[in-house]
Amino acid sequence: MRVVAAVIVEGGRIFAAQRNEFGPLAGKWEFPGGKIKEGESPACALKREIREELGIGIEVHSHFLTVNHSYPTFDITLESYCCSLTEGTITLNEHLDSGWFSLDELSHLDWAAADLPIVSRLREEMR
Repeated sequence: MRVVAAVIVEGGRIFAAQRNEFGPLAGKWEFPGGKIKEGESPACALKREIREELGIGIEVHSHFLTVNHSYPTFDITLESYCCSLTEGTITLNEHLDSGWFSLDELSHLDWAAADLPIVSRLREEMR
């Protein structure tokens, strides 16, 4: 399954969202995003998913990291991109919680396994 994720950093803080209590990875923290539809570009998918999930507009910048991960019931290719907010106020339409975190605070979150390499790379690049 191909999925995109937004890595949004503002003022040295990183945005993350906590998945809802239903389905796979319930309650885990992630970089928000979602599945790429057939014929959709990663950037278009990311803009659509962020609008649906958080009610905000984003600009998609450079590719950050691609992660291939096998969960017990599915495999995922997670393509993350550096993004910036362009409009709107964050509204949680599908997540339990969200926040802006420092690098140190990221290590205290219970992350979805596929997102962990993104956290590691952020630590390397932002130190």
